[in-house]
Amino acid sequence: MASTLKITPKFSALIPFFVFVFTFLGVGIYQNDFYALPAPIAVIIGITVAFLMFKQSINSKIATLLKGCGDDKILTMCLIYLLAGAFAAITKETGSVDAIVNLGLDYIAIQYIYVGIFIIAGFLSLSTGTSVGAIVALAPIVVSFADKSSADLAILCGALLGGSMFGDNLSVISDTTIAATQTLGCKMSDKFKQNIKIAVPAALLTIAILIFQGFGLKSSDATTVEYTYSIVKIVPYVLVIVLSIVGINVFVTLLLGAIAAVGLGLAYGDFTLIESSRIAYTGFTNMTEIFLLSLLTGGLAALVEKNGGIDFILINIKKLIKNKKTAQYGIATLVSTINMAIANNTVSIIIAGPIAKSINDEYELDNKKTASILDIFACVFQGLLPYGAQVLMILSFSKEQINYTDLVFNTWYLLLLLICTLLFIGFKPFKNK
Repeated sequence: MASTLKITPKFSALIPFFVFVFTFLGVGIYQNDFYALPAPIAVIIGITVAFLMFKQSINSKIATLLKGCGDDKILTMCLIYLLAGAFAAITKETGSVDAIVNLGLDYIAIQYIYVGIFIIAGFLSLSTGTSVGAIVALAPIVVSFADKSSADLAILCGALLGGSMFGDNLSVISDTTIAATQTLGCKMSDKFKQNIKIAVPAALLTIAILIFQGFGLKSSDATTVEYTYSIVKIVPYVLVIVLSIVGINVFVTLLLGAIAAVGLGLAYGDFTLIESSRIAYTGFTNMTEIFLLSLLTGGLAALVEKNGGIDFILINIKKLIKNKKTAQYGIATLVSTINMAIANNTVSIIIAGPIAKSINDEYELDNKKTASILDIFACVFQGLLPYGAQVLMILSFSKEQINYTDLVFNTWYLLLLLICTLLFIGFKPFKNK
């Protein structure tokens, strides 16, 4: 029988990880921009420190790094990112995003504008897999609408932020969903079905509140605007959502979605077949940062794990875990804390994922439920952080007409989602395996 080396848990093995986090965080605070330093560069700095600190031979450390980078879950994640990027780029070129926005606005009466913005933002981010993209597309419209009507800008922006995070959390092509499901080893369709049980009650309560808040608005307050769109343009999004929910393999789903979008673009004359290949490649390159980040973080995690860092975290977390419920609260606290440190929900899930997987397996938790908890808490805290990209972007578009407090106290969905998730963990019974 082959002998196995026992790993000694050590706090010092976490130093390269802390170097990565504090480099990313420090530059972000200093520059007042948490995206000033590309995250992959911060990871490389952490890897460099690991190579200088750890005592194995250089060849052994390189082998460990490459093994971590080449982990099948990491590579699967990276390939899904590429397909998701191609799909997003092609559908953007066909004008599908504008079609969703204009279709929604064309059918919304002024009394329902708050709930309408929430639903449009939710569907847009669900379809495109990005909350930031939904905010960029809708924020100028929201600000303009508030200027021309009696609608409250803070409520509109809160609905926009909540809807964007709702879709991002549930979307099968979102970075966070891809990272959570691949790390925990569950199907995206299973995670979606589990996630929706928590998200829908929060969304329905939010819709009820937004409808109530819109009762006082008058139709005559809004300037009449003509919205032009083709409903056919949203077909690729609907196709991807339906195939994902049905449980079709994510590679097949994204490939069919991209092919449908190309066919739509060719039919409408938006681009030629050769141009569509270049657009798809642009989508690949748009995912370069998250691709490299996932790859390199996998390598750094492997180095830290081999030298006892991951075991040190697990031992100390397990001291606080008494049963399955506290195990889930522990996972939620872990990913939330990391997200507050680095203000990036995808990176938080990638970092917390391996530890969450270990806790999940030891306490025999449900993979899809753990994946949902990872994604939900990362999204909730990302959406509430005053230095998170989503909040900063909305405040920037509002041109200081509202402040952070106005925005957060009108983002009903995130507050209700947090409450619903805590209740779901606390009261949902476990089935014996």
